[in-house]
Amino acid sequence: MARARSRCGKIAPGQIQGGLGRRAPAGVLVTQSKPTSFDIAYLAGVSQPTVSRALRGSPMVSAETRKRIEAIAEQLNYKVDKNASNLRFQHSNTLALLLFEDPTPDDSHINPFFLAMLGSITRACARRGYDLLVSFQQLSGDWHKDYEDSRKADGLILLGYGDYLDYQARLEQLVRQGTHFVRWGAVVAGQPGLSIGCDNFRGGFDAARHLIGLGRRAIAFLGNASDHYPEFMERYRGYAEALGASGIKAAAQLRCDALSAEQSGYEAAMQLLASGAHFDAIVAASDLIAMGALRALQERHIEVPGSVSIVGFDDIPSASLTNPPLTTVAQDTRRAGETLVDTLLRLITDDHAEGTVLPTRLVVRRSCGATAPATAPAAAPATAPAAAPAAPASPR
Repeated sequence: MARARSRCGKIAPGQIQGGLGRRAPAGVLVTQSKPTSFDIAYLAGVSQPTVSRALRGSPMVSAETRKRIEAIAEQLNYKVDKNASNLRFQHSNTLALLLFEDPTPDDSHINPFFLAMLGSITRACARRGYDLLVSFQQLSGDWHKDYEDSRKADGLILLGYGDYLDYQARLEQLVRQGTHFVRWGAVVAGQPGLSIGCDNFRGGFDAARHLIGLGRRAIAFLGNASDHYPEFMERYRGYAEALGASGIKAAAQLRCDALSAEQSGYEAAMQLLASGAHFDAIVAASDLIAMGALRALQERHIEVPGSVSIVGFDDIPSASLTNPPLTTVAQDTRRAGETLVDTLLRLITDDHAEGTVLPTRLVVRRSCGATAPATAPAAAPATAPAAAPAAPASPR
């Protein structure tokens, strides 16, 4: 069908490309042939590329405009030809989620925090018209050489990484080969690629400040706070800042290294007990570490929270099922999944994208000995200090 255009070169009213033709007096659209994205663009008052972006779920398009375009597409019974679109743009319309193994007591080898995030990532992909390929990976494998190059996926979402210094070289390789990827982790200047993460510093600060508000003064920290584990390092920095703001020194003998595993938390707590150092509270760098510490204290018949208060980090589903239920710092897994997907889609469509730090929230349960957040003498800083204080060595 010939395209009828006005003198300025735009599609003339009542003569829409694709042959929709005219409107009935009551405003009901009368169609004469298969509708196109140009028809939707005319009726929505936007450009055709905007229609394509909206129907692909691109974050470039505002929610209001996307809803208007989707409503018109539904009215016209318009269906996106994904195969044609994918061939034109060389897209698979699929994102790949790579889950890396973690030490767990069962056969899953997946950190339960990432299992909670998996659901939000899946829903975010579905809402944006993308399929999700989920793959379990070993860090020692060649995962960084595959996927996007072989057209299995348009981009990668990376969850879990173990020792960051070992993992960093793989990220640098992804950058060199031009792979679109985004990862969950500490947001630090100079990192290869983009990261989405929580405000680990503020979370550690709030956990320690809460315990100080409950009258605790000898507060231990369990977690490997080093460049190898930058999220734990930021949580330690926040903890140390809160102690310092209340005139309490972060004592070297009250810090024990631990990986994010229950057994590791158990061993760290046993090491702390064996040292003979006095402590009346524990800030654990993860809920799994906190659960292991809780088990160690209970085996020694040390009352929690009567003698020792415990605060974890993550708010995994099982945190509310411990005895006593675990006070923890919650990360917003729903928002995290949506932000990971939206940021990756921006990278794929060559839009501006940047790393994002999401807020945390203190969830108070019985393991700390309170039913509501305690008030401490110091207020939380608006931002993390520019320079990180040196972390004390772990007791040996």
